[in-house]
Amino acid sequence: MAITSANQLELLQTAEAVAREKMIEPGLVIEAMEESLARAAKSRYGAEMDIRVVIDRKTGRASFTRVRTVVEEAELENYQAEFTVDQAKQYMADPAVGDTFVEEVPPVEMGRIAAQSAKQVILQKIREAERDRQFEEFKDRAGTIINGQVKREEYGNVIVDVGAGEAILRRNEKIGRESYRPNDRIRCYIKDVRREPRGPQIFLSRTAPEFMAELFKMEVPEIYDNIIEIKAVARDPGSRAKIAVISYDGSIDPVGACVGMRGSRVQAVVNELQGEKIDIIPWNEDQPTFLVNALQPAEVTKVVLDEEAERIEVVVPEEQLSLAIGRRGQNVRLASQLTGLDIDIMTEEQESARRQVEFEARTKLFMESLDVDEFFAQLLVSEGFTNLEEVAYIEVDELLVIDGVDEATAGELQARARDYLEAQAKKALDNARELGVEDSLIEFEGLSPQMIEALANDGIKTLEDFATCADWELAGGWTTENGERIKDDGLLEPMDVSLEEAQNLVMTARIMLGWVDPDDLGAEENAEENPEDEDQSMEVGA
Repeated sequence: MAITSANQLELLQTAEAVAREKMIEPGLVIEAMEESLARAAKSRYGAEMDIRVVIDRKTGRASFTRVRTVVEEAELENYQAEFTVDQAKQYMADPAVGDTFVEEVPPVEMGRIAAQSAKQVILQKIREAERDRQFEEFKDRAGTIINGQVKREEYGNVIVDVGAGEAILRRNEKIGRESYRPNDRIRCYIKDVRREPRGPQIFLSRTAPEFMAELFKMEVPEIYDNIIEIKAVARDPGSRAKIAVISYDGSIDPVGACVGMRGSRVQAVVNELQGEKIDIIPWNEDQPTFLVNALQPAEVTKVVLDEEAERIEVVVPEEQLSLAIGRRGQNVRLASQLTGLDIDIMTEEQESARRQVEFEARTKLFMESLDVDEFFAQLLVSEGFTNLEEVAYIEVDELLVIDGVDEATAGELQARARDYLEAQAKKALDNARELGVEDSLIEFEGLSPQMIEALANDGIKTLEDFATCADWELAGGWTTENGERIKDDGLLEPMDVSLEEAQNLVMTARIMLGWVDPDDLGAEENAEENPEDEDQSMEVGA
């Protein structure tokens, strides 16, 4: 493509034609032409010269100019594009550092090589402009549904024509049994849009839970109008899904609205997802109630929630166990995803057996520590007593409600319990001292003798050692590895020390040792409670 100074009007015509074809601004094409002409001029006059080209947007005339900048003599490096103040006096009146001298140079006629180089520059600029336009068009569409046309398939990935460019539907984002041929129409969820060196990359998905939520938004006007909200979605793509919904209008049933007349609304979504079965579940703030709904169609007898561990135990009748678990664990897995809890399912028989083991263990504890017979120990367990501390320090009136227990018996029981606990505490403290525990740790308020013994067994023997502990090392916790939650046992977990209690103990030790300034700690807590005050002070300071 040979561009010369003679065919000036053709520059504008070419720019408009290319811009129209590529759907970009004509100004961008003209800027690319200016750069390509400047590059050709540099090859003619010298690569070190600062040659600039400006094309008149009305006439198409290209003006070639050489620019030289006035610099300090010590900084003079490029003699073709820079000159000193003394040298500039030949061309300018009263020159100063930083001034520029512009002079027009004759236009250049492009030969074959220069024209080819100019063409490459223009094409490169056009490609960059196309990429920028495509990214700007799609960056705000992430999280929406788009219709496209299948162009081809590469190594299991589907390349989709989305109008202003191409998008990719990776093999792991396809619903298992789906297959596509060129020119097939396809509807996908825009999962991500990234700017990459080879151009913007648009990643599509048909397996994302958000895809199902967006489909329901299209089919159910109440969701689009925010009368009904989708609170959670869990999918086993192509097989089964659960979606939790809530209505903010008491007169509208969220489940019925999503199902539609004779199932028309939900069926439209099912058809788009290749027959994926969808359970629509009413959302509830109460997690156990929500879980009971999520495990439908199975019937649940009892739910026990452990909020700290984010685990929940569900008891179901024997005949409902397989239904609650589902085929290959599908039902319980989807319910777990929907609620965000780890779920343990057991039958009534299994729960009864576990309770019997706990009952026998507590009975044995009371028999040995209180020196009572089996019947009386069982009576204590039946009344809800789980440990010796409850017996030793509970109000006497609580013991008097037990059949056959008078004030004298209650007093004797508490005396025995306290004696046993004191003996155990003395034994634990003696063991800790034998292990080398210092008085600074023994006298630290908040740690029982059993806690000190447990710390000593793990090599924590001074207050300094204790202050270096992390709260989860003491109270235990949960970590997630490869999507699986793993239990971390804490040193003081058997003593029922919570994470918050562990944090307070460790922080108190650090303050006592002078590692932490309590004033700084108070300021941090105040900033967390009132973040808007900090923002306002920053604005005032700015």
